[in-house]
Amino acid sequence: MGKKRVMVPAKDLDLSTVNYEHEVIKAPHLTGLMLKLFVRMVEAPVLGSLIMSFLKKQNKMVEVHFSCPPFMLQNTVIPEAPMFKPEFPPQDAEPSVVIVDEERKPEDRVELALKCLPHYDPASCWSGDSLPSFRYWKIRDYAYAYRSKLVTPSMVADKIISVIEDCNYHKPPTPLLISFDAEDIRKQAAASTRRFEEGNPLSILDGIFMAIKDDIDCYPHPSKGATTWMHEVRSVEKDAVCVSRLRSCGVILVGKANMHELGMGTTGNNPNYGYSTTRNPHAVERYTGGSSSGPAAIVASGLCSAALGTDGGGSVRIPSSLCGVVGLKTTYGRTSMEGSICDAGTVEIIGPIASTVEDVILV
Repeated sequence: MGKKRVMVPAKDLDLSTVNYEHEVIKAPHLTGLMLKLFVRMVEAPVLGSLIMSFLKKQNKMVEVHFSCPPFMLQNTVIPEAPMFKPEFPPQDAEPSVVIVDEERKPEDRVELALKCLPHYDPASCWSGDSLPSFRYWKIRDYAYAYRSKLVTPSMVADKIISVIEDCNYHKPPTPLLISFDAEDIRKQAAASTRRFEEGNPLSILDGIFMAIKDDIDCYPHPSKGATTWMHEVRSVEKDAVCVSRLRSCGVILVGKANMHELGMGTTGNNPNYGYSTTRNPHAVERYTGGSSSGPAAIVASGLCSAALGTDGGGSVRIPSSLCGVVGLKTTYGRTSMEGSICDAGTVEIIGPIASTVEDVILV
C-alpha cells in the first residue's frame, strides 16, 4: 500500500509548490454488444474485481502521487471528522433579523411573521370595479375578505373545485392535481367558514387554499411521487410535519399536486396519468419546469395562494421561475422533511411556492 498522506489546512499550504500534471486515462472504449458483455464481466463476483483492479493500476488510481491530486484520495488521511449533514454551529444573530422561535406553535410563529410585513391597505387591492383585471390574491387579501364578510372559504372552495374539475376537459388537458377530493375540500372550507362566523380564525392562514406536491404526505391522500406504483409499497397514515403545521393554522389542503416522476427531471413532463405534462398557465404550449410542476402551476393559475414543493437541485426554483411566481429553497434543516418520500437526503428540502415574497414569508 502507498504511503499515507495527511491533508493540511489551505492556509498552511504553499500553493507555489503545487504542480498539476495531466495523466493519460486508459479505459476501454466500448459500445453495443461489447459494452453489454463488459458490464456482465464487471458485475461477475470474482472476475469483476480483477478487471477493476487492473484498470485502477493501469491508471495509477492506487498510487499516491503528489503531482496527481485526483488519485491521492484512497490513501489520504483527513484530520477533521466527516460532516455527514450540512449543519453548522450556532452563530451570532444578524442585525435587523427577526428570529422565529422554533419551539413555538405554528399559529404563533405565523403571527410573528405577519408583524414583520408592511401595513396592509385594503384600498390598494379593493377598488370596487365590477370586472377587475386578473391579479393574484395574496394571503392578506383573502384574510381581509373573510373578516369583512365579503366572501367565505366555502364560496371560494366551490369556485376552485369547479375550475379543477374543468381542467381535465380542456384542450389540451391541464392536469394540476394527481389526488383530489371535492367533498374533503368542502368539509375543510365549511369548518373554516364556521370559525370566521364565530370570530375565531386560527391564524392569518385560516381559509387559505394550498396544494401539496405528490412526494409529501397529506392524509388521507396517497403519496405516489407521480409514479403508478409508489402508493402500493408506501402507505400514508398521517400528515408530513410541514403539512400538519399548516393544517393547525387553518390552511385548506386541496390535494396532491402533479410533478415530474420521482422528481427525476426538470421539465415536469409526466405521461403516467394520460397527460403529457402539467401545462404552464401563462402559455399552455410551454412546460412549467420541474420537478414541482403542479405546485408552481396551481399557484401561477391563481387557484391557490401557495403550495409546497421539494427542491434538491432546483425543483422548486425552476418551475417557479418558468411560471412567474416565487419559490424558495430554504437552508438545510430549516423545515422538517419528516413525512416526505425524499426525507433522507442532505440536499433536499420542502419549500414554499407563492405568488409573492410576502406570502412565501407567511408560509
